Amino acid sequence: MIELKPLWIDGEPFTAISVQLPKTTLLAVANDKGYIMCGALDVALLNEKLRDRGIVAGRAVGVRTIDQLLEAPLESVTFAAEQLGISRGMKGKEALLLMK
Repeated sequence: MIELKPLWIDGEPFTAISVQLPKTTLLAVANDKGYIMCGALDVALLNEKLRDRGIVAGRAVGVRTIDQLLEAPLESVTFAAEQLGISRGMKGKEALLLMK
């Protein structure tokens, strides 16, 4: 099952995405500029193989819900995210607000 929901954080619009797969759930929150995602996100791939695309993204591990993803510290972020001031350890919600 795939669930898409609008999500507002401090008046800013995002989309919350949850994909139920066998034995796991993929979680992401995105807007037009970037996204944060659960541990399934391969930040190294984005930074190395897809660096020229300038993908703004962050990864949080150990999360099972969208609410946890928003509150969890980011374990890794892309180079493009760092250019916006997003850093490791920052809460997902804080990172999203820098993706305006």
